[in-house]
Amino acid sequence: MILFNSDYMEGCHPRILELLQQTNFEQAPGYEQDQFCDRARELIRAKCGQSDLDVHFFSSGTLTNLTVIGAALRPHQAVISTELGHVATHETGAIELTGHKVLPVPSADGKLTAEQVRQLYEAHHGSATAEHEPQPKLVYISHPTELGTLYTRAELQALHETCADCGLYLYMDGARLGYGLAAEGNDLDLPTIAALCDVFYIGGNKVGALIGEALCIRSEALKKDFRYSMKQRGALTAKGRLIGIQFIGLFEDDLYLEISKNAIETAMVIRRTCEEKGYPFLAPSPTNQQFPILPNEHIEALRAHFGFGAIAKVDEGHTAVRFCTSWATRMEDVLALCERL
Repeated sequence: MILFNSDYMEGCHPRILELLQQTNFEQAPGYEQDQFCDRARELIRAKCGQSDLDVHFFSSGTLTNLTVIGAALRPHQAVISTELGHVATHETGAIELTGHKVLPVPSADGKLTAEQVRQLYEAHHGSATAEHEPQPKLVYISHPTELGTLYTRAELQALHETCADCGLYLYMDGARLGYGLAAEGNDLDLPTIAALCDVFYIGGNKVGALIGEALCIRSEALKKDFRYSMKQRGALTAKGRLIGIQFIGLFEDDLYLEISKNAIETAMVIRRTCEEKGYPFLAPSPTNQQFPILPNEHIEALRAHFGFGAIAKVDEGHTAVRFCTSWATRMEDVLALCERL
């Protein structure tokens, strides 16, 4: 069985295993206050072009999201997200568990627009009963989105300006950030993201690490006492060195972006095959997630050989599926899928 279910089906890049082994018997302080985490922070700050970023390490994206949002918001405040946003759909109500409501906004392509943010903000603050409703305070986006689409530099700039004008935090979920940066047509880079977002994270779990995400905070207001919030939510890892070492491996020699290209190259082979077959797509993704709409009988036949997700029922006879590639996807496995298609 060949799996295209997600981009964390493999372990980690061999360079990371090598570094973990090389440093295994070196002693280091706990809770990310070690020499390895410090080195990883230096590398990330340099790549982002922001020497004053606060960088913290987490084990998972959901834990990162709920810690950031829980720390950023007062009890009556809420998160603006698309209805497809990870915090709104795939985190088992983790954000609501922190006491904060997610305010979902419709989106056909997975992206949130500056106009939608402003309309929601003005509708709340123009309401005669505003104090009876959750107050929007943080804007959540992901790059790539849950449909594999990308924000442009102009769209992110517009969101930044709207959030600054309305006094909102702008937070980017970067679980698949490497694949967004490596995609054809992408015009964002780490310095731009670091300059326009109040807080964002660089995903490692799905892009070459064994485990780990690197959270970057630019906002001075969010930096204050953040480690208290991490500890309170079980996010302050005793052996933080394990994550720091992995981000050294990913960022010391531009490995992060280099290995991300494999996911794009293999995904484009799948996309071209589906296009040649005449399969339509749920969304026009240039990234490692492809969402062709297949006849149900074809899906059942494919499942005998491949693992992949069913995303949305389109009609009685067709379903949108997701084929997800990664930094480690082998071209021979992709060609086997394409032959079956």
